[in-house]
Amino acid sequence: MKKRQLQEILGFNLLRVCMVLVLLTLAFILYDIISKGAGKISWEFLTAMPRNGMKEGGILPAIVGTVLVTVITAILSIPFGMGAAIYLNEYAKDNNLTRLIRMSIRNLSGVPSIVYGLFGVILFVQAMNIGTCVLSAGLTLGLMTLPWTITASEEALKNVPNSFREGALALGATKWQAIRTNVLPYAISGMLTGTILGLSRAAGETAPILFTGAAFYLPFLPRSLFDQFMALPYHLYIMSTQHHAITQVRPIAYGTALVLITAVFAMNLFATILRYRLRKTKME
Repeated sequence: MKKRQLQEILGFNLLRVCMVLVLLTLAFILYDIISKGAGKISWEFLTAMPRNGMKEGGILPAIVGTVLVTVITAILSIPFGMGAAIYLNEYAKDNNLTRLIRMSIRNLSGVPSIVYGLFGVILFVQAMNIGTCVLSAGLTLGLMTLPWTITASEEALKNVPNSFREGALALGATKWQAIRTNVLPYAISGMLTGTILGLSRAAGETAPILFTGAAFYLPFLPRSLFDQFMALPYHLYIMSTQHHAITQVRPIAYGTALVLITAVFAMNLFATILRYRLRKTKME
């Protein structure tokens, strides 16, 4: 008995050490970015156009480009992803074909983002002749986010007890009526949370937009969805690794990193608050 207690104590302490190491690493990274980037944040930095090869001015085009691409990603991934999840979980038969489709979707969730970027070039830029633009980048990110959305939505639907469906069907409701009234209200919080987390991941991706429309220096806003654009992650990547005056623009790079991290954190926080409120409403 003492041996088991000793093993349990050692196991819990090992987990605590791992947790502390992760938190310390995260705290160090955040402290480094905040301490070096907070001084650069200002109203002009957020709303001005870049100047002098991005050595001066602000990052407004990068912020606008990131927002536009994220919106296009949401338009593609949310309806198609949730619709596919509803069909797979509620309508599709449990056979080998369905299992193969689910396995393929989960495998696509783990495909490196650079592969989606190359696929986006072939499909949207070349085959569909859309060109390197906001639309091509958004559609590429939408495809990348789609497997994540399907998986998260289907898991949320699986957590709804079958008795909810059976009760509605026993009262004479149709299949869709049972799903709409007895299943979706209880699953929508998990579905939306997973979707928003997927969108926050897409907003910080560099590889998929690298070949499909992102540009480093454009001192103007995109006039249409068929124009090239600036984006925060690609902008940060170039300024941190490829700029001809890295030392000079390093404060701007830290400021850009802080803005990007804040945007991703805000999306994750929004997902958490939305899930909490939807669950609270459901319980009432």
